[in-house]
Amino acid sequence: MIIRYPDEIKLFLDVDGGISFTGYSTYEEISHNDVKLNLNYSHGDIHVSLTADTTPVYHIRFRWNFTARERFNKVKVMGDAWERSYGELEWRGIVPHRFMPWYMIESEGSEEIGTYTESEKVVRCYGVGVRPGAMCTWQRDSNGMTLWMDVRCGGDGVILNSRTLDVCRIIFRTYRETTVFEAAKKFCSEMCKDPLLPSHKVYGSNNWYYAVGDSSHSQILRDTDLIARLTEGVENRPYMVVDDGWQKNPCDGPWEPNEKFPDMARLASEIKSRGVRPGIWLRPLLNSTLDGVTEEMCIEGYPGRLDPSVPETLEYIKNTIKKVTSWGYELIKHDFTHFDLFNANGFDNPMFVTDNGWHFRDRSRTSAEIALDLYRAILDAAGDAVILACATPSHLTAGLAHLMRTGFDTSGRHFERTRISGVNTLVFRLPQNGNFYMVDADCYCHTGKIDWSLNREWLRLLADSGTTLFVSVDPDQVNDEEFAEIRRALIRNATDDIEMIPVDWMDNVNPEIYTVNGERKFYKWYSEEGTRQFIPPTYKQY
Repeated sequence: MIIRYPDEIKLFLDVDGGISFTGYSTYEEISHNDVKLNLNYSHGDIHVSLTADTTPVYHIRFRWNFTARERFNKVKVMGDAWERSYGELEWRGIVPHRFMPWYMIESEGSEEIGTYTESEKVVRCYGVGVRPGAMCTWQRDSNGMTLWMDVRCGGDGVILNSRTLDVCRIIFRTYRETTVFEAAKKFCSEMCKDPLLPSHKVYGSNNWYYAVGDSSHSQILRDTDLIARLTEGVENRPYMVVDDGWQKNPCDGPWEPNEKFPDMARLASEIKSRGVRPGIWLRPLLNSTLDGVTEEMCIEGYPGRLDPSVPETLEYIKNTIKKVTSWGYELIKHDFTHFDLFNANGFDNPMFVTDNGWHFRDRSRTSAEIALDLYRAILDAAGDAVILACATPSHLTAGLAHLMRTGFDTSGRHFERTRISGVNTLVFRLPQNGNFYMVDADCYCHTGKIDWSLNREWLRLLADSGTTLFVSVDPDQVNDEEFAEIRRALIRNATDDIEMIPVDWMDNVNPEIYTVNGERKFYKWYSEEGTRQFIPPTYKQY
């Protein structure tokens, strides 16, 4: 499908209704009272901008109706997720009420390369460029497709005060004589022309999945010794990430150490002395004790949830990042900002990221703009440190973080959780790897509580994928055979150039067949008993 102006445009200037514009021969500019919407066709894309004075603007909706030549006879459709995925990514048929954040890819379902004819199966991709000024999501029905652009500030309409907002760059691409997977990779590179990638392969250890926050200075050094032995002789040294549990309050600020971590700078130095690079976790937008911050630095009505639209809040966050890097930490893992920005996980609001009826203190900027300012501030304050973003809006992270945790947590207790969350996000976010950031599909967890024959398959997949490999290994639960296998996986991941292509990803949400550097490989995700049919809702996920 060649990009063209929409058949209908609708502006939503309140929570209930909108104003439609149809039948225009060109949509270069439309206006209603003090609201002006510009569409600029340039270099094969459509650039959308919005100007308004005092009228609040909530959403913009574009609709394209398919012509007879634009229709597929049989179609499978894939989309992305707002932030991390939660095992829900997949190729499906037409589901009109399905919302697909950021981009949408469709094909008639073939991975075969063929010569072009009028009836050839092609791959069509629709999306927006990374770091847009709106939260953008797609819908697809049998008659056409719809793009929603959420320009709210929080859950209320943005008031631009005569400012012009760069809403997004709309991109359509059609690929022929290629596989669907290769088309997806090419399209990701079109959406992001300036990825921020680390200068070296990032990999290492994080003890969260066996310690679950119950850690200490001495425990981290014990884990450091283990990852050092596992990677002995590898010039590219691993990271040891100190996860949640080092600070005063669990999963919360302020970002000062507790009694189990008496000296964070000394810990970083001792990690380095073992030939390992130190990393650290924090949650920049939560400080529920209000220790070191004021209520005016928080979202109104939500004390403790910091408001990054407030300049003093951004300065506080930058100073926090500078403090932990001054301690000697070379990787910053920042977490939970999607939830703390929108009071919801990505799956909580599949249509729009947050509920109506609230806004950030600076209502002149959209949620997307405020989030982007936050990620730019973190990156700027981090200096030379590697940024690993976790639970962030994925399209707003590209170009502002070196790595992204693209899926929900894996598990050291329940392999079902790892298969559902880990395998799914690794495969369906794999086209983004190296094009948006380096993909981190989460840890290989070794606790002695999961069948080794299954858990080893997850380790193999991570090692073969070319994505980031972090391991969470209980030193008391690893035997010589397992040690050797984990060592081989880490060395392969840290040193080899690997190209992985999923073969059955259009038919299986947890693909089992891949080519790895041209070699066909199979991975086993199920025991002879099949999947677990019942997991109690109260089970400990880790």
